[in-house]
Amino acid sequence: MEKESQRLSILIVDDEEDILNILKLILTKEGYQVDTALDGKQALQLFRKKSYDIVLTDLRMPEMDGMELLERIKEIRPETEVLIMTAYASVDSAVLAMKKGAADYIVKPFLNEDVKMRIARVAEHIKLKRDVEVLKQQISQKFEALHFLGNSPQVQQILSLIEQVAPTKSNVLILGESGTGKSLVAELIHKNSPRRDGPFISINCAAIPETLLEAELFGYKKGAFTGAVADKKGLIELANGGTLFLDEIGDLPLGLQAKLLKFLETYEFIPLGDVQKKKVDIRLISATNKNLEELIEEGKFREDLYYRLSVIEIKIPPLRERKEDIPVLVYYFLEQASKQHNKKIKGITNEALSYLLNYDWPGNVRELRNVIERAVILARDEYILPHDLPEKIIKSSPSPEIGFGKSLKEAIEEYEKTIILNTLKFCNYDKERAAKILDIDLATLYRKLKKFGINH
Repeated sequence: MEKESQRLSILIVDDEEDILNILKLILTKEGYQVDTALDGKQALQLFRKKSYDIVLTDLRMPEMDGMELLERIKEIRPETEVLIMTAYASVDSAVLAMKKGAADYIVKPFLNEDVKMRIARVAEHIKLKRDVEVLKQQISQKFEALHFLGNSPQVQQILSLIEQVAPTKSNVLILGESGTGKSLVAELIHKNSPRRDGPFISINCAAIPETLLEAELFGYKKGAFTGAVADKKGLIELANGGTLFLDEIGDLPLGLQAKLLKFLETYEFIPLGDVQKKKVDIRLISATNKNLEELIEEGKFREDLYYRLSVIEIKIPPLRERKEDIPVLVYYFLEQASKQHNKKIKGITNEALSYLLNYDWPGNVRELRNVIERAVILARDEYILPHDLPEKIIKSSPSPEIGFGKSLKEAIEEYEKTIILNTLKFCNYDKERAAKILDIDLATLYRKLKKFGINH
């Protein structure tokens, strides 16, 4: 059971006292704080005194119906989630209510398990949104930057280290696989340092040909080489008073490694084709997805430069090693992508989230963000479903309970039956809606129901 302060509060509104008592009993047992009201006016009076997390209201009530109550609640406290209860004959009205901001609807007569499932899904959505907001607030207070979210001990340790390192001038080396957020950590350090008002200059050492990289870093004088038709300041000079971020430092050619080491001893350099030394005041942050110690053993990276770069070393673990961060990241990216693409996505089903949790994420957080954006664009429902996810993610997470010890044909049929059952449950056994989600026609769905002996 959650602590009292953490339990979500629910207001149930219905003009039938028996229904109020049943629902209060069911939801209190689930750990929620539950109050009841017999009509919309009484509910509104309670709501003005206490801000409820969830309101579960009947659609048809005397004096003030559920639709009007929904509108009034959203005016007072837009973040409150409202679920509409309605008889089957007025489902169209419930759908209209959802367009006005309702989170979901429950058809009467309801199944207890269906009520618990729908409330739990909305509750999970509320809690994840709160986690995201708390983390945003924590990070904005400390770091004035967002997106590096997570509840895992690894992420919290990194944020604590950034807080300690940011005020200093020490060189920082950030280690981690591609897509883990190395450049974001570099920006966080810069934005919370005394140099925050200075420039943050970034360069990917692997993206620029070796012949051009030196000129990009150190600059050049007019006539220094063919094509140098005017003086050009290098990135080192442009970063004066701020931070220079060298991404993929492990790809820096050995010749340039020697020049960078010499520069770091005095912070003086000579542009190509010039004879005058220039001195700058910069902080150097570098990053790599390679093992620099192995490169040193292979003679591909200078050991003395490594020690100069890694005064402070920050290691970012891959997403597969901190999977407890995935739900928070998913809801954060859902919020971003929904706004960007003008979609009203309320959340993600537990089944779809389980696939994301079981996937190993070789592309890390960057890949997760792209997958969620794709899902938002393709989604035809208000929640992200498994079929909105890339096939490689679904295939990488087979259910161990399905198909074990059976022929391939039997295993495929069992898996197909499970998908159909889960989809029907999600749609509250609305077969037309289930057929649309499964992307099959209604006649095909009825044939499969008969084949698998599924009745409701």
